[in-house]
Amino acid sequence: MSVSKPPFNQLSLAPARVDVDRRDDGSIVLTSPIAMAEPPRAVGVWLEQWAERTPDATFLAEREDGADGDWVCLGYRDTFDAARAIGQALLNFGLGPSRPVMILSDNSLAQAQLTLGALHVGVPVVPVSPAYSLMSKDFEKLRHIVQMTLPGLVFAESGEAYRRAFDGVDFGDADFVVARKPAPGDRPFSELLATTPTQAVDQAFAAVGLDTVGKILFTSGSTGAPKGVINTQRMMTVNQEQIAAVWPFLAERPPVLVDWLPWSHTFGGNHDFHTILRNGGSLYIDAGRPVPGRFEPTLRNLREVAPTLAYNVPRGFELLLPHLESDPDFRDRFFGGLDVIFYAGSSLPPHIWTRLEELAVAARGERVLMFSSWGTTETAPAATRVHYPIERAGVIGLPLPGTELKLVPHAGTMEIRARGPNITPGYWKSEALTKATFDDEGFYIAGDAVRFNDPDDPAAGLVFDGRLAEDFKLTTGTWVQVGNLRVKAIAAADPIIQDCVVTGHDRGFIGLLGFVNLEACRGLCPDLGEDVPADTVLADPRVRDTVTAGLARHNAAEPASSTRIRRVLLMATPPQIDAGEITDKGYINQRAVLTARAKAVGRLYTDEDLDPGVIVVD
Repeated sequence: MSVSKPPFNQLSLAPARVDVDRRDDGSIVLTSPIAMAEPPRAVGVWLEQWAERTPDATFLAEREDGADGDWVCLGYRDTFDAARAIGQALLNFGLGPSRPVMILSDNSLAQAQLTLGALHVGVPVVPVSPAYSLMSKDFEKLRHIVQMTLPGLVFAESGEAYRRAFDGVDFGDADFVVARKPAPGDRPFSELLATTPTQAVDQAFAAVGLDTVGKILFTSGSTGAPKGVINTQRMMTVNQEQIAAVWPFLAERPPVLVDWLPWSHTFGGNHDFHTILRNGGSLYIDAGRPVPGRFEPTLRNLREVAPTLAYNVPRGFELLLPHLESDPDFRDRFFGGLDVIFYAGSSLPPHIWTRLEELAVAARGERVLMFSSWGTTETAPAATRVHYPIERAGVIGLPLPGTELKLVPHAGTMEIRARGPNITPGYWKSEALTKATFDDEGFYIAGDAVRFNDPDDPAAGLVFDGRLAEDFKLTTGTWVQVGNLRVKAIAAADPIIQDCVVTGHDRGFIGLLGFVNLEACRGLCPDLGEDVPADTVLADPRVRDTVTAGLARHNAAEPASSTRIRRVLLMATPPQIDAGEITDKGYINQRAVLTARAKAVGRLYTDEDLDPGVIVVD
């Protein structure tokens, strides 16, 4: 007998509809019959619109001193005025399509104003992952990006924090602009804000059109040098109109978002930022991060600002859960006005999904809709969207209006390709790479796999089925689909394994390299003390037995050789960004980890004198 679940919260959503064209070659083309509005010619049109309609409404806010001070709020009119002043300053510097603005530092009010000012006058913006300046030892990736783009202006929030990068890389004749702690020769950001705009700004803005290059977003480059993805104004404005067509509730009240996701990546910088701008909402810049030791600012912000949108990666929700569960007042405030929970980047583990549902029901007597999407930097980023109630994680929805999806059969799954006005025209100064990334029909080849949520009902949407480049065959010839297995392994070994890499390429069985939640491991061994080295904690039988028991349950439910996990090695050192093992958003790169930790992989498959550190699972 099935038990009925509490209802979902009610939102204005487009119906689940899709047109399906099944071709003779076995491929399937999916399109949306839903209409979308005509996009504005430029992102700046939204800013100008809200500056007139709601000039005093808070658009952006950040805390003084990063995490500890009071909120500093910036309204739409003040932001628009700042964009015009900065736009004039950039024109005075001689910047333009071939001399872009480069941004090195984390999200801030200054970065937002500079970005909007550049977009306003047609100067491309090159946001660079702060890790390339602050965490890198050799600046190899930063140097590559500088050589590719030749910026005319380089911005960092703090001249002191980024001095090592300023001095360690040849930026040519670019001006250095800093908001705080400048060194001799640096230009203060306040100088840009104080510039008096002239008619040249209005002329430049009038010349910005749908094909104007707005940003050059560099991918993480974990399998080589970072690639510069061209983002046009069309991509950015079209994508928001596509989302608005299937999520009409966004326009019914100004959305509120507390967000840490970096603007150097498409999720934070395009999806989140532009959702707020397009719909006249408020974005509170969160200086926290979803890692132990840096999560406190996020908690403080969410206790003060009740969001209508909860956008995050799965790890962010995982760290939030115990605080919501232990504090009913915080739980009720967080869920009280929430419209949706939206996750992207990787699938939400089932135990996190269930706990979020339970908390929502406890707070308001109903479940809050949880949605996801699929896309890449090349798709602006959303190409699909869930816009109907779903009961489990992994569903990525249906194609957005105007975007065509081609599903091509591949080794028991389907490769997903995309074509539409939200797709990049190509890569910056890389014609050969651009040509190789599109098929003969002009579909962008993402390298991802999907399957139908319900093979008999395409309108039930698609399910992400992993990265094709990560899947492999065992020596038996059996394909292992890494994406699904990784999520199940993390859920099975909760709370010990925080993330993992699946091994077994050209081997006889599947293994795991497990990156641990060291705090949870220490919690199982309170007698060891906080000063005991990580290696000692991971060797403790209580930690090993927890992993063994969890994965044994997984194996009982998933006995096939393509899903059964035989051996595990817990990693005492976290994934390293310099080795390309992880991005600053916390996404693991399977191939890079396997390369960097080849010796660890070898330990899993040594049959003679089995390494005592290896956990053997029945």
